[in-house]
Amino acid sequence: MSTVCPRRLQMDNNQEIRDRIRQQFDSSPYGNVPLDLSPQKNAALLYFHNLVTPYHLRNQKIINPEGKVILDAGCGSGYKSLVLAAANPGAKIVGIDLSEESVKLARQRLLYQGFADAEFYAMPLEELPSLGMEFDYINCDETLYLLPDIVVGLQAMKSVLKPDGIIRANLHSSLQRQSFFRAQEFFTMLGLMDGALHKQGVELVRETMKNVKDHTYLKIKTWHQNYETNDEYVLANQLLQGDKGYNISEMFAALRMADLEFVSMVQWRKWDLLALFKDVDELLVSVAMALGEMSAEEQLHAHELLQSSQRLLDFWCGHSDEGQSFVPVEEWTESDWRQARVHLHPQLRTAELKQELMAHVREPAVALMDAELKQGIAYVTQYKGLNINQHLPIAQQPVVLLDSAVAAWILPLLDGGLPMISLVERWLQMRPINSVTLESSTEPEAFAAVKQMLSSLVQLGYILLER
Repeated sequence: MSTVCPRRLQMDNNQEIRDRIRQQFDSSPYGNVPLDLSPQKNAALLYFHNLVTPYHLRNQKIINPEGKVILDAGCGSGYKSLVLAAANPGAKIVGIDLSEESVKLARQRLLYQGFADAEFYAMPLEELPSLGMEFDYINCDETLYLLPDIVVGLQAMKSVLKPDGIIRANLHSSLQRQSFFRAQEFFTMLGLMDGALHKQGVELVRETMKNVKDHTYLKIKTWHQNYETNDEYVLANQLLQGDKGYNISEMFAALRMADLEFVSMVQWRKWDLLALFKDVDELLVSVAMALGEMSAEEQLHAHELLQSSQRLLDFWCGHSDEGQSFVPVEEWTESDWRQARVHLHPQLRTAELKQELMAHVREPAVALMDAELKQGIAYVTQYKGLNINQHLPIAQQPVVLLDSAVAAWILPLLDGGLPMISLVERWLQMRPINSVTLESSTEPEAFAAVKQMLSSLVQLGYILLER
């Protein structure tokens, strides 16, 4: 009696899943975004796709995207490829996707938007080395969790990543997405996940869920009005081929197996464990000590256990031991600060912000100057002023620059980075008189004021410092 090799069976099963994924995205390329829609006004989206953001997080250095080669692995219909091109002026964009129909749309999109130098290939992610190219940045969005083996996918990307390159990838959260996995299993039992239905399958899902009673758990958790009109919602959730979920521990285990180094969560501000507590100072000593002794991995895992609200475990990683060592800003000495170079994040270097800053200089806002407001920062809900968050909405709290002196201080950074000392000198020019003592401002006072202002803007992500 002949026997079938288990490895061969697994390979055949993987190929069947890959074929189903290809069929699904050939039929309905992801995402369904009009060709003429530009991301240029979406500053927050560009911020997280700008190579400068993760490179500075990892190295505390500024990198120029011009001339860099960026891969969009799993490019779909090419909208994220377009975002990468817009966020990284002068970079070369290369995209790959399993679906030929998706690749055709991606080529069309980039050409339509004026990026004629982009290249796209229909191929599996695991075959990346066959391209014979190396990349400074790899964006693998909504793709890795569809692979039969995420470690193989990470290793494939690692093999074409330059030594100081960075990978952005994500996995579906098994905790947050549990209800949708139940939905997929249910519709598999009904024969709607066999890979041949697509459009017909979407309608069958709708008719089925319409008939399910409203108080049913699965309907409450996985169905809302948008699913009744948007095919992509159903295909990307109830009928998503190859969908799988992971937790933080599994994510880190995969990185270790691929010999890749964790850099940061992409939305790192939303993964602050201590921010989930009302008052950290009121915690039991034993609890506070346990939290403080946790590794980065343990803190992230504790966060997802407390608050599994993030659909994606979205992270940056790179080659092990290739990140540049640096001293965190909060640990800088005065000497470190005096050697620093100050940069406005590239997504803030816009004509719109320049125009508003100049208008604010000409028509200074009036505000109360108490101990918290002397450095020019306050909440919009309490004071009027120039709202930077409108130009780059990434902060948890809306932040403003209050007076003309601060606006004038920021203006030169629109043209490029400046030494810290240059900003101190400019501060003295803008505020020659101390508003409290009415005496001449001193260099130590100006240095302290600029340092405090920069520290606040660095925490918010608007200012980048390097030594």
